[in-house]
Amino acid sequence: MMDILLETRNLNKRFGGLKAVSKMDLAVNQGEILGLIGPNGAGKTTVFNLISGFLRPDSGSIYFQGEEITRMKAHDICRKGVARTFQIVKPFSKMTVLKNIQVSALSKSDSLKKAESVALETLNFLNLLPLKEKIAGELPVGHLKLLEVAKALATRPKLLLLDEPIAGLNPSEVVRLIEVVRSIQKMGITILLVEHVMRFIMPICDRVIVMHYGEKIAEGPPAQIAKDLSLIHI
Repeated sequence: MMDILLETRNLNKRFGGLKAVSKMDLAVNQGEILGLIGPNGAGKTTVFNLISGFLRPDSGSIYFQGEEITRMKAHDICRKGVARTFQIVKPFSKMTVLKNIQVSALSKSDSLKKAESVALETLNFLNLLPLKEKIAGELPVGHLKLLEVAKALATRPKLLLLDEPIAGLNPSEVVRLIEVVRSIQKMGITILLVEHVMRFIMPICDRVIVMHYGEKIAEGPPAQIAKDLSLIHI
């Protein structure tokens, strides 16, 4: 039996009259890549925001490594080992790539020198060392997406939340990102991945959860989900 790293129980969130997340029970197993899919507006990113502490649920609970983190602040959840990326990349646009990652690394490092070492190690892992002195705001979207991943990895997470990482990428960049995600998993980092592009999700996920109108409507291996004809028209 696999160990559960993250679990949500009966998670609910409304925005006025809109039910964004409803009765969400979700379990992420240690070491897996779990895909969270569904149409735009299904509630996927809201689930990410609740898990990472950017939003508070109206009701329900969130547990990480058996500890309740439901009401913790985002930076405290990050220190526990949960890192995330954003659909819209948010670099420090006037700083270098290296400095961007160094800032993230400071969440787990007690000195600038150690943070720089972590940043360089992360850049090397992602094959981005040649870009270390580039100004982040001048990078093309493909490199900005990888910088977003690098910033998250620099916090040394146990769980990485990737929010629509292939948005805006060309086919070759998508292939590269698939390789990156698989490499991250091999490092022992668990991944929860939000996406609506099925050709990206299906080859790399161990399990898939389907959301629609804020609710979980299906869960299972990618092949099983792909064959479920009832999901075609969501």
